[in-house]
Amino acid sequence: MLEQRIRQRCMTFEEFVHHVEAFARDHDEPGTLSLRHLQRLVSGRALGPLRPATARLLERLFNEPITALLAPPTKAASEDEDSAAELRQRLAAARRVDHATITLLHHQLNAIRRLDRQLGAVIVRDELNAKIRQVQQLTSHSLAPGTREPLAALLSEMHTLAGWQALDLGDLSDAWHHYEQSRAAAAQSDSLPHQAHAAAEQAFVLIDAGATGEARDLLDDARRRADPAAPRVLRAWLAAAHGEALAAHTDRTASLHAFDQAAALLPNDPTDERPYVALDPVHLTRWRGHALARFAHPDAIAVLTDALTRLDPSFVRAETALRVDLATAHTATGDRDEARTHTDYAARLAAQVGSARQRRRLTTLLVTVLSEDVRQDTAPAKLYYGSRTS
Repeated sequence: MLEQRIRQRCMTFEEFVHHVEAFARDHDEPGTLSLRHLQRLVSGRALGPLRPATARLLERLFNEPITALLAPPTKAASEDEDSAAELRQRLAAARRVDHATITLLHHQLNAIRRLDRQLGAVIVRDELNAKIRQVQQLTSHSLAPGTREPLAALLSEMHTLAGWQALDLGDLSDAWHHYEQSRAAAAQSDSLPHQAHAAAEQAFVLIDAGATGEARDLLDDARRRADPAAPRVLRAWLAAAHGEALAAHTDRTASLHAFDQAAALLPNDPTDERPYVALDPVHLTRWRGHALARFAHPDAIAVLTDALTRLDPSFVRAETALRVDLATAHTATGDRDEARTHTDYAARLAAQVGSARQRRRLTTLLVTVLSEDVRQDTAPAKLYYGSRTS
């Protein structure tokens, strides 16, 4: 029965062990329970009798006698009764969600973001997906006024991060799915900023898929839907994202104008407003530099170098992308040595964080360089034949 009770709480064994530790601290219980001990209890292979302190801890936690908790699962109850009991458990769990719970879940998401940007999606993807399932269940069973909406907003932000992770890992279909889920959750949140943010994030899948016109239009619509209700930092982020889509669509003038708008909108001291976006003057400079590198603009190297010197070192994936942009900009000027320096560094960082997206950009850049070398090597012959036929 113990395993059933844990499952009814929508917890993994690891999460339950942490929950037991916290419960014991909060209620001054001396009992302890390790993951290995729990696994043995559930499988019926405990090494000797259960310590009285641990038995009392579990009894207080579940409000059931230990004999019932350690009994084998019964098959007396019908499937309908089991289903009803599970539904009641989930509704009860959702009723216990309060403002402090939602704040705690946001803190957990921020911790995942911190690990993701420094260590890469491969390290925290499973943890994030587990959190998504947890918050999804709480959201779908929440009936209290003022609780379902903030849970849905949180779920939307979780899916946008999961979508970005999938995009970085090169799985465009999974990224698209997460952004669709994010948009659905944002609609439940009744938050126009969250709806605009989720749609804008999805545009990056379109850019990577080569559908730059659709990405441009989606971001244009997201900006119009967000204004003027959205926080200034989000409006600046949307303008910069629009600038990237326009750059990918080779609309230089409109792209640089969008980045100018982003700079004008960005507050001097961005506050911790939701939805979360990673944007400050350094990130905006980096983002503008990416567009300049696409256009082979003469200012690209200076702008990107400035961003690199000021970038928070915990943003490893961002540094990877920045160095790919610098390699692109140096290649455009013909400085192959500097381009190679940044290419090699970016390749090492991409390998460390498992960024298939940046590895693909590096491969594309190298193919372009090799093609240019071949073109230059064959240029005299082409010129000769061209003169002959003129």
